[in-house]
Amino acid sequence: MAEFQAVIFELAGVPYGINILQVQEIMRMVEITPVAQADLAMEGIVNLRGHVIPVINLSRRLGLTKREKNLDTRVVVVEIGEKKIGLVVDRVLEVGKYKESDVEKADIIGNDGDCISGFVIKEGSIWCLLNISSLSKDDYLKN
Repeated sequence: MAEFQAVIFELAGVPYGINILQVQEIMRMVEITPVAQADLAMEGIVNLRGHVIPVINLSRRLGLTKREKNLDTRVVVVEIGEKKIGLVVDRVLEVGKYKESDVEKADIIGNDGDCISGFVIKEGSIWCLLNISSLSKDDYLKN
């Protein structure tokens, strides 16, 4: 049976995961330049080795309680299609492994659950697996 890896991070005290193949890098919190009239979830933009990328606050985007940034706050840079985006997370926990049989379908959360692809039950905890491609419909990723 195939084994998968996910970058596990925390938002509002809950572990979330993104498939490691979609993660480009994990950065310490950097200075983010605000953008006028941006979506509420958008923190702004950063210069990543000569490329401007949008940075969103994932807690705000998902409607969760937002924590103050601290030394544990990270920006997880992911690739959606051909675009890169930074996701502000409370803290990165680990790279976790799971099997397809560990994943519970996300159909229990209703219509607006398109950003959650499933739940992994591992060692007494639950990881919410994010479907980051659902973020591609957001305005800050449109051409």
